[in-house]
Amino acid sequence: MSHFSKIKTSLKDLDLLRKSLDDLGVCWDENIKNLNGYKSQKCFANLVIKQNNNYDIGFTWNGTEYQLVADLQFWQQPWSVELFLDKITQRYAYNSILKATKIEGFQAIEELTQENGSIKLTLQRWR
Repeated sequence: MSHFSKIKTSLKDLDLLRKSLDDLGVCWDENIKNLNGYKSQKCFANLVIKQNNNYDIGFTWNGTEYQLVADLQFWQQPWSVELFLDKITQRYAYNSILKATKIEGFQAIEELTQENGSIKLTLQRWR
């Protein structure tokens, strides 16, 4: 029986996921294709995050989205699983907005992080 849990996300763009992890200072590796788990179990992942305890976490494409894959018993990140996903999802949305608006000719001119953690982003476009 696998100890790996697969947690649904709304992350669909691997480039944006990579950028979001970079923004958060989370080191990842795409060259490793298997997560290490309990009793040497392996699980495929498109992107692996190594942990000091040798129980990796990662993201794998399920045909619709990149889901978080981890043996939650051995979670060793600075944030809880929920907060980790919240932070990644926020950065992903931020990076997605910047990517989409850049295509439309906008550029960010101001960014303000609110007390509640939300980000106010001001964009402009010259015509």
